[in-house]
Formats: sequence, structure tokens, C-alpha cells
Amino acid sequence: MNATAGKTYLITGGSGFVGSHLTDALLARGDSVVVLDNLSTGRLENIDHVAAHPLLRFVHGSVLDELMVDELVHRCDVVVHLAAAVGVKLIVEQPLRSLTTNIRGSEIVIEAAHRYRRKILITSTSEIYGKNSTGPLPETADRILGSPAVARWAYSTSKAVDEILANAYHKERGLPTVIVRLFNTVGPRQSPAYGMVIPRLVRQALRGEPLTVFGDGTQTRCFAHVADVVDALLRLLDHPDAVGETFNVGSSHEVSIMELAKCIIDRTGTTAGIEQIPYAEAYEAGFEDMLRRVPDTAKLRALTGWMPRRTLPDILTETLAEARDELKAPAR
Repeated sequence: MNATAGKTYLITGGSGFVGSHLTDALLARGDSVVVLDNLSTGRLENIDHVAAHPLLRFVHGSVLDELMVDELVHRCDVVVHLAAAVGVKLIVEQPLRSLTTNIRGSEIVIEAAHRYRRKILITSTSEIYGKNSTGPLPETADRILGSPAVARWAYSTSKAVDEILANAYHKERGLPTVIVRLFNTVGPRQSPAYGMVIPRLVRQALRGEPLTVFGDGTQTRCFAHVADVVDALLRLLDHPDAVGETFNVGSSHEVSIMELAKCIIDRTGTTAGIEQIPYAEAYEAGFEDMLRRVPDTAKLRALTGWMPRRTLPDILTETLAEARDELKAPAR
């Protein structure tokens, strides 16, 4: 039996992409899960298959609802704070909503965790590092940001505020916190609606549309399967020495976005080709991107032994299968 079997976990954003997979994993090992989600980006379909599970409770609500958050944290043993604005597209198009959700929402959840002395795992992002394109990036790497007038860097700053707040509560008030920075998590249930590159390119290919590559396509990213990411989260939740620390979670295998598009074309056989779109057209004037984003996960590996097991071909195989099923399915 694992060290935390039988505990009750509150997962904010638990019907989202990562949250629903974490819900599955916790239920599978015998823990109880309370999912709090306002369904703005999460989907009930993501947890339909466990909806009748006796150890699952779904609450439709927002992390901005202080009374609801207080009640749910009080009744749980551990908090996993996943609720956040997701995807570059949403962040650029709705910066105010993103800032409010990320800063005020996190403040409310962290305050409640402190009130009831609950361990809390807070999910941050590789966006923390901004335009720092050196790599691999350790957790101590510098943040390099552009103007706060650019929505992307405002988002990065909002997530930094979350981290600073969590660290302050840990150092000054003894709150048991764990911070994880996720790098390009992909896999089943990930929606293409918020600019996520693999789901978007896969669906374009299957519909016979040109695959849209932003910029010149030479920018590289590392894609980690959601099952591997959830494995890392569980290891950190279970390890007492993770408390008070920050960890990168992601794959170290780099691929350029142009190479990724060509790989998807090869796998689908589409003849639609690739269409390159300037960033200013894809997002907004002044949008900035980084050439590389590669995590250094040595700290996570040293503490827990974690290593990603699934490769990019594995990820593409699953994503293509899911997208094909989705396109065949009748409209709901």
C-alpha cells in the first residue's frame, strides 16, 4: 500500500485534461477525490467514465468562490491546485480572466490550505522561464521576460506570483507546499480549442486541411505524455522530501514544430501540406515566442527516480486514434 492510500484529495480543475487523468490514477489506487471545476475549459466527458465511482464527488464551482473552497478544503486531506487559464490562445484573447483565475484563485486556495493545514501541490508552468531559450532549464534558471503589456508575459508573471505566494506560506507559516512546472503535457482528452499544438495539427491533418505552423517552425518543444506527468505528480505527492521544493516535469526530447508537422503528415498521409502563419496573424501584434523550451528534470529524477516512459511516436499514435474516433462520432 502506498504512503497516502485512503486519503481524500481535492483537485481544482479536476475535469480538465491533466486533472481528469490524475483523478483516474488516485481513484485506481483507492483514494477519494473531490473535483472542483467550473467547466470553463474542463469537460464533464473527461470524467464520465468514473462519474458513478463511490469515491468520486464532482462539484461545479469556481476557485474564486471563497466559501465553497473553504468548505471543500476543510473536508479534504490534500489539495492539488490545477485550476488555471490554459493555452496560449486563451491567455492572449482573455488576459483579464487569466490573471484573475491564476492570481486570486490561487490566493483563495492557498489561504484555505493554510487555514486547515493541508498539504498543497500547485501546478505552475514552463512559461515561468519566459524567453529564456538556453537549456536544459533547471528550476533555478533566470526568468527572461518582455514587456508586461504583452499578454503572454503577464501570464508568466501571474504564475510567478502563485509560486512566490506558495513559497512565502511555506517559509513563513509552515504550509506544506509542492510546486511543479509542467512543460508541454499532451495525450488523450487534450482539447485543440486553446491552441494546443499536437491536437490542433492532428485534427487539421485528418480533416484534410493545411497544417498551420506559426512563425518559421524552427522553434523546438518537448512533449510529455500525460500519464508520465501524472506519475510524476503522484511520486511528488507521496514523497515527504518534496515539500517546500519546486520541480520541472516534462520530457527532454526536442522536436521542432516544423518537424512535428511533417511527422503528422507522414502518419496521416494527408496531401494538404503546411501553411506558415506569422505570429502577428496567429495571435496579435507584438506576440513573442521562444526558440527552445527544454526542462532539466534532474532534481525530480534524483528525488523520485522518475523518468518519462512514453515517446513522441507513442503520443502521436494515441492522439491520432482518439481524433479519428472523435471525427467518426455523431455530434452530441
